[in-house]
Amino acid sequence: MVRLARVGDRSVAVVAGPSGDHALDLGPRPLPDLFADLDGIRDLVQRTDAETLPPLDPSTLQAPVVPRTMLCLGYNYRGHVPDGVDSTADDPATPDVFAKTPNTFAGPNDAVVVPAVADDVDYEGEIAVVIGRRAHAVPIDEAMSYVAGYTLLNDVSDRSWQRTQSQWTLGKCFDGFAPLGPWVVTADEVDPQDLLVEVVRDGEVTVSQSTATTIFPVAVVIHHLSQVVTLEPGDVVSTGTPQKLAAAQAAHRPVRAGDAVTVRVGGIGELTTTFIAPPGEHA
Repeated sequence: MVRLARVGDRSVAVVAGPSGDHALDLGPRPLPDLFADLDGIRDLVQRTDAETLPPLDPSTLQAPVVPRTMLCLGYNYRGHVPDGVDSTADDPATPDVFAKTPNTFAGPNDAVVVPAVADDVDYEGEIAVVIGRRAHAVPIDEAMSYVAGYTLLNDVSDRSWQRTQSQWTLGKCFDGFAPLGPWVVTADEVDPQDLLVEVVRDGEVTVSQSTATTIFPVAVVIHHLSQVVTLEPGDVVSTGTPQKLAAAQAAHRPVRAGDAVTVRVGGIGELTTTFIAPPGEHA
């Protein structure tokens, strides 16, 4: 498996070995060059004895990409609908799209501050698509060739700010509200339409649903977005979150300082986010 990570001083490494516990340093290579040379990187990995490589220190991992643009989908899993909407109603005709602004981007080891003015902070576990080459007006049958790989996103949101307006921007875009990582798994390694997305909050599974139940598959999403936005290498398109399990929905409580949330997807990995109080405050 080829997993690309940013470590230490932002050099790029391949996470190697059967347990993903070694790192092959590729140096500070630009993303377009890196994604254009994935075949060469795979060959290098195959020729390298992982056990001879230095161990990977997970605490050094940074966001695997720093996107120019991050576009996200709302209500893309069947059964996940806005309050008051019939969950058995017909599928929407087009994806529901919003953006996360650059101040939200964070890495897998970054804690998220629960803002003092945010009363209903929530989490959303998602698979995020990393674009591998410039994409504009992409045909559906070619869309997957523009995917470099996949990573995980916790689309942290504050529902109280989100509910105050017709647009979601302020509720989605507090500083640090988009932890991303821990690495990018290259596109040939997983089928994005056959993955189980799970979220664990403080030891309890609160989300568990297959990507087979998404309304708009990855190819359709890339095709749709690229009609409007020219996507560049390293840009991120996140595919939405499933509805929480019934028990978790019934027992909803806002995220507080001291909480921990793990997004996990077999074949991609785990992204654990801890939440902390603002500087000068205590949990």
